[in-house]
Amino acid sequence: MLTELRLKNFKSWRDTGPIKMAPLTVFFGTNSSGKSSIEQFLLMLKQTMDSSDRKVVIFPGDLTTPVNLGSYEELVYGRIPENKLEFNFTWQLPEPLAITDRKSDVSYSGKSMRFNGVVGMAGGKHPKLAVELMEYYLLKASGDSSMKVWVERKVSEKGEYNLSASPYALTRNKMRAWPLGSPTKFYGFPDEISAYYQNADFVKDFSLQLEQLLRSIRYLGPLRSKGQRLYNWAGGEPESVGFSGETTISALLSAKDRELNLRKSGRKRVFQQLVAEKLQQLELIESFYVKQISPSHKDYEVKVKTPGSPSAVDLPDVGFGLSQVLPVIVECFYAPPGSILFIEQPELHLHPQAQAHLADLFIDVLASRIDGKERGIQLIIETHSEHFLNRLQRRIAENDDAWPISPGDVAAYFAHTTGTESKLQMLDVDEYGNIKNWPDKFFGDSMGDLFEMSKAAAKRRKCAKQKEGSH
Repeated sequence: MLTELRLKNFKSWRDTGPIKMAPLTVFFGTNSSGKSSIEQFLLMLKQTMDSSDRKVVIFPGDLTTPVNLGSYEELVYGRIPENKLEFNFTWQLPEPLAITDRKSDVSYSGKSMRFNGVVGMAGGKHPKLAVELMEYYLLKASGDSSMKVWVERKVSEKGEYNLSASPYALTRNKMRAWPLGSPTKFYGFPDEISAYYQNADFVKDFSLQLEQLLRSIRYLGPLRSKGQRLYNWAGGEPESVGFSGETTISALLSAKDRELNLRKSGRKRVFQQLVAEKLQQLELIESFYVKQISPSHKDYEVKVKTPGSPSAVDLPDVGFGLSQVLPVIVECFYAPPGSILFIEQPELHLHPQAQAHLADLFIDVLASRIDGKERGIQLIIETHSEHFLNRLQRRIAENDDAWPISPGDVAAYFAHTTGTESKLQMLDVDEYGNIKNWPDKFFGDSMGDLFEMSKAAAKRRKCAKQKEGSH
């Protein structure tokens, strides 16, 4: 799970400041306020890791990736190529990591890690993107550093680097002190390290931990696929529902035998039953099922019976909101344990009551278990929904066995712009669900609208009386 993130010189962010992350992290804000950029940055790192090009420093993306950010000049703050992109993030490890120096037998261990990176244009007449600095920290439970290892670019045009560690004592092989070459991508240690050092093999463990973190990220965008009358499924198991929910039904079918608990002592639910139950709680359906056309065909149909409807119909024949929220529900319960889910605007095309129920859905996701073990899902949500926030505040105030959510489980932020620069304000939510530092006109100016409506009504009544009096 990500626990902290900070970006400098990325798109409209000169500096986000430290962003504390929680199991449920929510970003609100005005349009073009930069809130989507925070997710885009982490998705860019993930697609860089997935790139087959080992020499690429960061991969802004193309038509096949979840984000496509263009050139370095287009993604750096102010579109000033001289600006350095700086970032750091901290995350909890799935299992504690221990490193032992085979030369001294001294061990270093930690339960979390932090990565710091600096990339920028370098190289005289023909500059190219290069890693300026990459640092890994192995952190103790207290948050203090157990050990640190870093690679830093030398001040030269040859693209040479130095490797350092502290308090770990690196031992160089007895050979000519050849310089290190470039890191692999933005995070991988130079290939020469294992040949140049007697006790530096552990660096692979650090980069593998970062790769494991990035692999856990899954993304569902705001514009999801429309419902279809038939879906083809050949028996495969997709990695996720896809960036736009295009493999939702395949995921639903491949997980048909999976069982989950929504609470520690709650009853188990079969996957499709759980999805149908969540759709019912959103007040969108009365029943829902997926049926194979015939044993000899790989085509499936999704049948839905909505409230008040005499019979079940195909998915395209019901409201657009159902097809838009179905990928959200499936992905939330389909993702493997330890996943980090980025979901943009899950409330699109949903009525206000259903938007409120989304908060309940996400609380259930955080509390869900497989075989009695917590799934450890982290949700990072971008939303404009006031109804979602109101329900979340209510559940925090209740915080009981039915709705186990506390302020420590939630990190909520409001993004806005000052001039050309994005700013981020963390909302201070207390144990009673109150927001102590509510931003001005957070969800518009409802009190101002009511006041102006009352003024207008009084003015019209006064005019009507004057007309009556003139007659």
